[in-house]
Amino acid sequence: MSSTRKLWIALATLLVLSFSVLLWAGSEIFRAAPPVPERVVAENGQVLYTRADIEKGRQVWQSIGGMQLGSIWGHGGYVAPDWSADWLHREAMAVLDQWARADGGMAGYAELSAEEQAALRGRLQEMMRKNTFDPESGTITLTRDRAVAVSNVAAHYESLFGTDPATLDLRKAYAMKQDTVPSAEHRRALTAFFWWTAWAATTERPNEAGDALVPGQRGVVRKQVTYTNNWPSEPLVGNMPAAPLWVWSAFSVLFLIAGIGLLGWHHAVSHDDEDRGHAIPATDPFAALRVTPSMRAVAKYFWVVLALFLVQILLGAITAHYQVEGQDAYGFALSEVLPYSLSRTWHTQLAVLWIAVAWLGTGLYIAPALSGHEPKFQRFGVNFLFVSLLIIVVGSFAGQWLAVMQKLGLENNFWFGHQGWEYADMGRFWQWYLFIGLLLWVVLVGRALWPVLRDKANESRHIVGLLFLSTAAIGLFFASALMWGEHTHISEVEYWRWWLVHLWVEGFFEVFATAVMALIFTRLGLIKTSTATVAVLFATIVFMAGGVLGTLHHLYFVGTPTAVVALGASFSALEVVPLAYIGFEAYHTWKIGQSTPWMVRYRWPVAFFIAVSFWNLVGAGLFGFLINPPLSLYYMQGLNLTPLHGHTALFGVYGMLGIALVLFCLRGLRGQMVWDTKVLKASFWCLNIGLALMAVLTLLPLGTMQLLAAIEHGYAYARSAEFMQKPIVAMLVWMRVPGDTIFSIGAVALAWFVLRLWIAPKRDPSLAGQSEPADRG
Repeated sequence: MSSTRKLWIALATLLVLSFSVLLWAGSEIFRAAPPVPERVVAENGQVLYTRADIEKGRQVWQSIGGMQLGSIWGHGGYVAPDWSADWLHREAMAVLDQWARADGGMAGYAELSAEEQAALRGRLQEMMRKNTFDPESGTITLTRDRAVAVSNVAAHYESLFGTDPATLDLRKAYAMKQDTVPSAEHRRALTAFFWWTAWAATTERPNEAGDALVPGQRGVVRKQVTYTNNWPSEPLVGNMPAAPLWVWSAFSVLFLIAGIGLLGWHHAVSHDDEDRGHAIPATDPFAALRVTPSMRAVAKYFWVVLALFLVQILLGAITAHYQVEGQDAYGFALSEVLPYSLSRTWHTQLAVLWIAVAWLGTGLYIAPALSGHEPKFQRFGVNFLFVSLLIIVVGSFAGQWLAVMQKLGLENNFWFGHQGWEYADMGRFWQWYLFIGLLLWVVLVGRALWPVLRDKANESRHIVGLLFLSTAAIGLFFASALMWGEHTHISEVEYWRWWLVHLWVEGFFEVFATAVMALIFTRLGLIKTSTATVAVLFATIVFMAGGVLGTLHHLYFVGTPTAVVALGASFSALEVVPLAYIGFEAYHTWKIGQSTPWMVRYRWPVAFFIAVSFWNLVGAGLFGFLINPPLSLYYMQGLNLTPLHGHTALFGVYGMLGIALVLFCLRGLRGQMVWDTKVLKASFWCLNIGLALMAVLTLLPLGTMQLLAAIEHGYAYARSAEFMQKPIVAMLVWMRVPGDTIFSIGAVALAWFVLRLWIAPKRDPSLAGQSEPADRG
């Protein structure tokens, strides 16, 4: 049996086993999810909330932007607080203040002695952690004191989400527009949803067989975790990291070290110079490439990529500035027409869209280039998909604006407005439209690749097959966004949402990128196809070994049982293993770029590939593992260390890769034109330096300060207006200006370079198929 066949069998086996375990983990999450009660009542029988109130409150929350305005269970935006943690802290303080006034005659809890405070905290923990949910009647019963506290906190939120002058300063601190929720009925329902998320975060999950791995101690009550595994950190109610978080964090480090050791051993025993003696073509094979009509039609995809990229940067600047002025932009009431939750929605959504369009365009371009086959009506399909993508962007954005401005109505929001789930914000109608569009993309790429796939004598068939499988997976796995309904339990929504986000970004995109890069370099004749085939299949196995089950590290605190936490911790550590040796990939890419004089044509596309390797190591590797272990994420989830990883990994890896792929495609589309690469050089360095400054000057120090605050004082304080409005925080936010400015210059330079290839082209005088003059710069 050939080594290639063995690798295919190993890959298939790995995927079957991994997805089987992932589906089992999902069933456990669904089973252990915190219950949504039919009624919440006080001891005297007064009904505080009903299930209908909680469900409607969630609809209201989604319609105003959901995770884009603050967060729930740590998932979402960073300027407004985490509403679960904020409610929990406010409710706990309201109860303690009641007791201080009643028992000690003091004005509040803060005026009591340390001994008296400790006694009240013990009493509070016993009351709030006790699970009073009755499964048979579906009722949660609260004590009289707690019911009063709930009423007081609800009044605060009803004031905050309206126009009450008493909470105006807080609205500004949270970057909330005036009258975020105009309806008083909807504001009350919103408090029901926030209360339920806080209740799940402080109420202990019922004991189950096998929960305790530690033998009990006589006379000591065994500690039990809340539905959210004791998240968030809140000293008042005894929320602290549970024992399994410590244990599996330690094991995740061991798995990381073991994985790096095994990969190092494999590299040592298998590394050879198979390509030694390999004849490199005397001229650029792509210089003689026949550009088909469908390939030429792909150019407009790349124009849209750059337009979306520039708009995304502009919205990012607006979103960041909201943290300084709150509701205005240099005195203009911007929040009245473009609220923070909307600017952040479009900023994050455009990040995914422009990168995805770059990859869609690359797939449509590279397929006919590899096969030399132009299927019938291929150009029409490319143009039709392009128009559909524009309609999806414009239509979904319009629906989200109407939703956030509260002009759409709750009955239409789910289908046409704002779903409120970060990275899956667009309405269900637009999700279906996009899913159908992705399936069309898969068909267009597949039919162009078909001659290669069916040609058993073609050496590159295996890599092309992997490229097509990753293409199909990218299209088909968007169906994960269609797996939940409007009233599906939030724990289940989070499970499927991370199927979409994680498996796309840290699974199939990796495979697609690896296959495309291998095909480009083999097509250029720079590496042997047989060598590339084995390398790509092995790399895919390594990526997917941690990538599939690594999805679970996003789900530690959404109602997840301990077994799922253990799996997430173990396999998310393995995600970092291939990145530890990313330097080999960078060095290999650099060697390819130096292998022949005509490769100077590809100097800057190769440079962007090398940047991908660097940010893979730093953004995905170092900053990713910083937050991945359960104990780390317990304190860091939703702090600025999360976007530190997000920005450096999403743009640093996939954005840089998208730009590299676009430039390679443009070499084919406009390769007959002279490329003045001074502008490309400026773009490359500005984008990389700007991203580094953004991370080092703002996100890393601010996130570290928040982390220290969360450990010492609790999570609610680290996300509070009191903390986020400190002068040093404002200074760190302003420190983003140099990095953002340099980054923006890089983006504009890239757009200008591409624009000039069409509006002011200069034809290269060198003959087709011969070495071209060295690019300037």
